[in-house]
Amino acid sequence: MGPTTAGVLQALALIGALAVAHVPLGNHMARVYSSDRHWRVEKWIYKGIGADPDTQMRWTAYLRGVLAFSVAGVLFLYLLQRLQGVLPGSLGFDAVAPAQAFNTAASFVANTNWQSYSGEQTMGHVVQTAGLAVQNFVSAAVGMAVAVALVRGFARTRGGELGNFWSDLVRGVTRVLVPLAVVGALVLVACGVVQNFSGIHEVGQFMGGSQQWNGGAVASQEVIKELGTNGGGYFNANSAHPFENPTAFTNLFEVFLILLIPVALTRTFGVMAGSVRQGYAILAAMATIWVGFVALMMWTELAHHGPALQAAGGAMEGKELRFGIGGSSLFAVSTTLTSTGAVDSFHSSYTGLGGGIALLGMMLGEIAPGGVGSGLYGMLIMAVVAVFIAGLMVGRTPEYLGKKIGPREIKLAAVYILITPALVLVFTALSLALPTPPHSMLNPGAHGFSEVLYAFTSAANNNGSAFAGLNANTDWFNTTTGLAMLLGRFLPMVFVLALAGSLAGQRPVPVTAGTLRTEKPMFTGLLVGAILIIVGLTYFPALALGPLAEGLA
Repeated sequence: MGPTTAGVLQALALIGALAVAHVPLGNHMARVYSSDRHWRVEKWIYKGIGADPDTQMRWTAYLRGVLAFSVAGVLFLYLLQRLQGVLPGSLGFDAVAPAQAFNTAASFVANTNWQSYSGEQTMGHVVQTAGLAVQNFVSAAVGMAVAVALVRGFARTRGGELGNFWSDLVRGVTRVLVPLAVVGALVLVACGVVQNFSGIHEVGQFMGGSQQWNGGAVASQEVIKELGTNGGGYFNANSAHPFENPTAFTNLFEVFLILLIPVALTRTFGVMAGSVRQGYAILAAMATIWVGFVALMMWTELAHHGPALQAAGGAMEGKELRFGIGGSSLFAVSTTLTSTGAVDSFHSSYTGLGGGIALLGMMLGEIAPGGVGSGLYGMLIMAVVAVFIAGLMVGRTPEYLGKKIGPREIKLAAVYILITPALVLVFTALSLALPTPPHSMLNPGAHGFSEVLYAFTSAANNNGSAFAGLNANTDWFNTTTGLAMLLGRFLPMVFVLALAGSLAGQRPVPVTAGTLRTEKPMFTGLLVGAILIIVGLTYFPALALGPLAEGLA
């Protein structure tokens, strides 16, 4: 079987599995976020944190809950790392340095999981499990809660209330993430992923000598890092490491976990908004972009230019033989079109155009299908913009899901779209202009520029993957990427929740003959076109200096 056929068959198997899970999981999440009943364990949690889960919140109160919880998470995770040297199960590792501890705390709370350290050489068992793994659950639940709040903004009328943040947060963990993570971890353990609390031991090497390896609760952290579109890795080699991802089957299963909840959330959106067809329209836009990117990535990496690539059957540099080009391309596209950041190959070793495709996937805002929660609310923001553009074309006040898109709504959507590019381009320019940071660049020219651009695109979009040729473990990069992650995560949430509050306070507009049918293929095409044009106009000059210049050289 050739590499092209293998890649296509893997993609088809993945699409089939997602199609089977889409309806039942989407319906389940709609019931979870619409139920008035609380589980006993949830009542204990509410009592412990002093929250009333039945209080309906306006968008300002909902935002305060999001920010308060996230600030507490950053402080807790920072202190846990700084105290690592005196904690049990530290494996002899010292406290994490202040700048790196801040960067890691910001990264995991912001659902980014950017890592400027080697996990097996820096973090002990307590920090990995009680710190990083816990944040993998709750940061994903925060994104889901904000997405559900925006959906309620479209579905509710006049009241301006978006639900209860604490209830949405807890239910997302107890009823969605934990059950799926338990099942997924059992599958990974059965397939050979490590799950233990062993200490450090010496392992012999084929060429003589030895190196140190430590075990850990890898399977349980691996499953939630993919399921919650977190990223990161227990080991420095990430999902290319055989302890995290041993076979071609586990590789495909992990891609399935990455895409599972973002795809199913479109069904949740359709059910809660009262029109399943609206959810399918959003899913169709996401799927169109994903399929296009997968096809382009496989084409660029399978192109046989030169004798070395011909002998290898494609661009195999930086890729694991057990995954091949097809599995690596699926993983790379899925991880950069969601806010996952896990990698099973080195994106820096992809062809110039292949690396540009991964970079462009993040620049789209990771909305196809996007991160857990963030993908859905990002796509809905783009849908609002597409409706506004259509309204300008026909001279009619734009409407979406029965809500008018007026000046306030479009301003909130526009600011949301501009925040991330501003963070990416400003921090990239500063890093290249200042005299010290360029010493972190191991490659000159267009590829070196792409590495810095990729780093801040990954940070500000809360992805977490890296081009792997940049030494980011410096005070400058630890601080600036940490700020980019926090601002790129929580500033957009401010405008998402403000938009949700504005929509929830409106009366529904009756459907007329002039209403744009947003559940039709024509609107899906308009939405995809608007996304590609907006991103292209925003980032094309930067892409031209980096991956395009390298790929066309």
